[in-house]
Amino acid sequence: MHIFVTGGSGQTGPAIVAELIAAGHAVTGLARSTASAARLEALGAKPLSGSLDDADVLHAGAVRADGVVHMGIAGDFSDLDDLTRRNVAATDALGDALVGTNKPFVSTSGTLVMPAGRDGSELDPTDSSALGAHRIPGEEACLGFAGRGVRSSVVRLAPTVHGPRDRGFIPTLVATARRTGVSAYIGEGQNRWPAIHRQDAALLFRLAVENAPAGSVLHGAGEDGVVFKHIAEKVGAMLGVSTCSLAPEDAPQHFDNPFLGVAYGVDAPVSSARTRELLDWVPIHATLLEDLETGDYFTDTAA
Repeated sequence: MHIFVTGGSGQTGPAIVAELIAAGHAVTGLARSTASAARLEALGAKPLSGSLDDADVLHAGAVRADGVVHMGIAGDFSDLDDLTRRNVAATDALGDALVGTNKPFVSTSGTLVMPAGRDGSELDPTDSSALGAHRIPGEEACLGFAGRGVRSSVVRLAPTVHGPRDRGFIPTLVATARRTGVSAYIGEGQNRWPAIHRQDAALLFRLAVENAPAGSVLHGAGEDGVVFKHIAEKVGAMLGVSTCSLAPEDAPQHFDNPFLGVAYGVDAPVSSARTRELLDWVPIHATLLEDLETGDYFTDTAA
C-alpha cells in the first residue's frame, strides 16, 4: 500500500515510517520544513510540503494514498483549545478524502483520555475530566468516519513512548533529578504509568493500517502500568542521587511545570489485552525500566 503519514519526522513518526517501508509499503510524509523533508527522504519516504493547517494539502495527500496514518499535532500545549480545534480540522480534512473508499485511516491519541485509577480497556468510555481529555474530540472525529466508508481506527499511545533520543516525560524527569539532586515521585509513588517502546508502537501502527477493523480503539501500551516510584528509584540509582517523596502541592514547583506536577502523580493504568488479541500484537522490546538502565537516557547526548 501507499500510505500518507503526518508527523513522520517527529519523535515516534520516523519509527512508523521505517516500519511501514520495511514491510513493503510506500510512504509519503507531510513535511513542513526542509529539515523534515530531508529526514523523510533519509527514511525512504517521499515528502509532501505543507502543514497540518493546510486542508487542501492534507486532502490531496490522502486522496492519492491507499491509507493514512495521522501522527502530527498542530498547536501549542499552552493553548489546548487551539490545539484541539486544529487537530480536529486536520482529522476532518484527511478523513473527508477517504469517505466511501474503505481505506485505512489510523489516528493518534493517548491513554490519558481514560478515567484514572483503574485499568481502562479499549471498550471503556473516555473521561472528559482526564488529563488528556483534549485528545477526545480528535478521537471522535476519526472514529466518526467508520460510519462513512472509512476503515478508521485510533491508537492511544502510553504517556511514555521510550527509546533512543526520547524527548518526552522521562528525559524531563531525569533532567529535574540532575538539576535538583533528588529523583522525586509524588505522594507514596504507587501511581502507575503505561509505557511502550517506540519500536513496539511502530509495529502496532503498521498492524492497524493493515488489519484494524473500522471503528477500532487500540491501546499502545507494552506495559499496562509501571509504578512511578520504581521509575524514580531507577533514575536515582542511575544518577547516583537520592529518591524522595513530594507532597502534591510541592510538585509543580519542584518540576518547574504545573502540568508535570500533576501528570507525574496520575494513576493511569490501562489494559491492552483486546488490542493484542485483535491484531496479534506482541510487544518484544525493552521495558521502560530496562531502557532506563541500558538505553541513552543518561548519556551526554541525552542529558
